[in-house]
Amino acid sequence: MKYKQMGSTGLFVSEICLGAMTFGGDPDAQAFRGMGHMTQAQVDAVIGRALEAGVNFIDTADTYFHGQSERMLGQALKNLGVARKDVVISTKTSGIVGSGPNDRGASRGHIMDAVRFSLERLQTDHIDLYQIHQTDTVTPLDETLRALDDLRSQGLIRYFGASNWHGWRIARAIGISEARNYGRLETVQAYYSIAGRDVEREIVPLIEAEGLGLMVWSPLAGGLLSGKFGPGAPAPEDSRRATFDFPPVDTERAWPIVAVMREIGDAHSVSVARVALAWTLAKPHVMSVIIGAKNGDQLDDNLAAVELALSPEEMKRLDDVSALKPEYPGWMLTFLGDSRIPKPFEPKRQ
Repeated sequence: MKYKQMGSTGLFVSEICLGAMTFGGDPDAQAFRGMGHMTQAQVDAVIGRALEAGVNFIDTADTYFHGQSERMLGQALKNLGVARKDVVISTKTSGIVGSGPNDRGASRGHIMDAVRFSLERLQTDHIDLYQIHQTDTVTPLDETLRALDDLRSQGLIRYFGASNWHGWRIARAIGISEARNYGRLETVQAYYSIAGRDVEREIVPLIEAEGLGLMVWSPLAGGLLSGKFGPGAPAPEDSRRATFDFPPVDTERAWPIVAVMREIGDAHSVSVARVALAWTLAKPHVMSVIIGAKNGDQLDDNLAAVELALSPEEMKRLDDVSALKPEYPGWMLTFLGDSRIPKPFEPKRQ
């Protein structure tokens, strides 16, 4: 396992982050039927195996199965006797957690309530990384950032980040923090896969310029890149996409990508999923890739992606087949070039 700096902080996290969205289960939550239904014993086993492999980073959220995910994660760490200093716990808030008008969002009121409920469920006195899970178009950014900075000063959280935000909002938040002398966002959690590279347009250049850490969710595009799917093939009944077709993927664009990954996987005698994860891990702008697993075999295959070294030629094949379509202003910038970098001098020939 390799470890990478979390944003511009001095904290290091494993390049594989164990996602806890599969922990728990609600029989009434039809849309999430393919994600959860893990018992505490299964959660303990998966976390134990991940820790043995060197994973020190676990991500959850207060919305996952009405808090069950946080509760089972906290209990698992207690059952396994894991020292608190040996695991980096990340959780998120701002999603809907109740029927009240303030049981959601990124207001100071909701954040202050939510963090204490999360601490109680996780059975810990602090959260290492606390993230705003989604955009709140009502609450001023200054209010959200001030609340997060106060929690950091109180020691209830140590760092904070954002998930599923536009690039401009992330940049504005950094500017406000600098102007107000708040602690700043250190991480961005975003959807990114070889079949969904939109984050490269605006957010990747931003995180590279600002030294933020990119946490990748759904690197297998909701299981679409697992190798179990193909043109005309129905979704396996036990798959997440059978009941929850998310994130949206242009399958006509995805199938040629899967075909190339299958060829490369066959050459290495590994799964398509492992190739997809290895491609993501190889990107220098990626801090950590979040994987979810409901059993040991699935977890072991995903963990093995850190050992798969794709050659430059294989990376180029994958980059080419999955290249984003040109979009303005990107294609115009490419057309104009950089006028500040002189072209090589070529003498006139007689």
